[in-house]
Amino acid sequence: MASKRVRFTFPENLIKEPLIYNLGKEFAVITNVRMADVDEHTGWVVLELEGESGEIDRSLDWARAKGVRVDPVTGDVVEG
Repeated sequence: MASKRVRFTFPENLIKEPLIYNLGKEFAVITNVRMADVDEHTGWVVLELEGESGEIDRSLDWARAKGVRVDPVTGDVVEG
């Protein structure tokens, strides 16, 4: 089982979409929200994803394809 922390930044058109929920349903990963700041115009969330490495990578590719910006997080630092 692998673990990876990432920051999702959502464009305005995706703020109300249940992307994190759908990611958890679509892929064999566990999504744990660590921090978030979302309003009606913008939003970001720091997620810890757990699962097989390949499945985590596939889920992140899916999120990017939906229009989510994905940045790696190491410790308490967001890269990108």
